[in-house]
Amino acid sequence: MSPMEDALVLVNFGGPRDLGEIRPFLTELLCDPDVIRTHLPPLAQNLLFRRIAAKRSKTISEEYAKMGDKSPIFEVTEALADNLSKKLNLPVLTFHRYLPSTHQKSLALIDACKAQKLCVLPLFPQFSYATTGSIARIFAKKLNPNTLQKLNWIRSYHSHPAFIDLFSSHIKSYLDSQDVSEEKAALFFSPHGVPTSFICSGDPYKQECETSYKKIMESFPKTASVLAYQSKFGPEEWIRPYTDEVCETITDHFGKDQTVVFVPLTFTSDHIETLVEVEDLYLPVVRKKGLRALRCPAFNFSKAWQEAIVNILKTSPRTTNALLVRDKRIRCPGKCRKGLCPYVKPLVSLPKTKDCASKILC
Repeated sequence: MSPMEDALVLVNFGGPRDLGEIRPFLTELLCDPDVIRTHLPPLAQNLLFRRIAAKRSKTISEEYAKMGDKSPIFEVTEALADNLSKKLNLPVLTFHRYLPSTHQKSLALIDACKAQKLCVLPLFPQFSYATTGSIARIFAKKLNPNTLQKLNWIRSYHSHPAFIDLFSSHIKSYLDSQDVSEEKAALFFSPHGVPTSFICSGDPYKQECETSYKKIMESFPKTASVLAYQSKFGPEEWIRPYTDEVCETITDHFGKDQTVVFVPLTFTSDHIETLVEVEDLYLPVVRKKGLRALRCPAFNFSKAWQEAIVNILKTSPRTTNALLVRDKRIRCPGKCRKGLCPYVKPLVSLPKTKDCASKILC
């Protein structure tokens, strides 16, 4: 931490803590204009997606039932905050973007914090206006102007040496625990996807995901790998390749003597996208193709992740809240729908040599 900062705010996605919170969680998510971007007036958009959230909440409860009727992301974030508070000997506050029942208390605590400067750390390593930017927008709308002036954001840490080293060692430890050699491993990096229109309108998320991927793979020169994006929903074109499609053609990428290990590139804590989506939708498909398939867990609140965070806090540049809020006037020109956008060309996989990898552009 900078000597001018004496409090930390961890911000995360949030997840239902019980079945009753699924509907308000989905409503808050789907009515977020940084996540769902339409040309509808705000009132009409909110009305439409409130209805969709109500309908979807009835079916998605079965997925949360597989995780004990809740998402673990809230508890993991709170545990991480408690541990960091003891480690750093300073207040660590939290904000859960899509848990509206927690907002009033969380925002009040941030406003009431006596610290002269508050460092805000998003638990999203790669920046997107749909995640970190969305939280910056709600802070701008809800926090006291004096509090906003005290916020020092770490925008992202997708290429920070502490993050890259942590991820590399985390993967190696998992491979060792599963008795999988680096030569026989096939790393399947599966970050959350976003619509291509986000990238065309200036979102750096795809580039930062690919940078993280390439830097991590520098530690695995003997290991095959692939990058594809998961969790697509709706009819819009999303950044490719899609995880489900790569799973269907997995033998085009890896041999049957290799063990496919799904790696949560953009998820620092496990939740529905890793515990249900990867486990239920992707691993079975790969296994049906005759390959062994495993899921590497996220960092959650491990000691190694806490130590990496401390390093990131000490050495990362800061930015203001205002610089993280998306300008709604900037929109995709529509080229991505015609396959003409130069920013959304997919990076599927890397060769096994460092020299070749360095020649691949984002």
